[in-house]
Amino acid sequence: MSRLFSKKSKARPIPPECAGLSIRVESSICTGEKTIGFFDPKAKKLLNTELVRSQADIDAFYEKYGIKR
Repeated sequence: MSRLFSKKSKARPIPPECAGLSIRVESSICTGEKTIGFFDPKAKKLLNTELVRSQADIDAFYEKYGIKR
């Protein structure tokens, strides 16, 4: 019997505009809010950002794109 929903999910492909970029966590100067994303050194900004509340969120970001640390 097959399952409709699997616990293991396939990693998403890294977006083409983010290929070859490093992953970086940044913190807001004003609020202290942390975000993670692919860092573009030319534009000096994060792409495909997500809010970080804990280490689990950081781990989930890496897992989402199938990237090993």
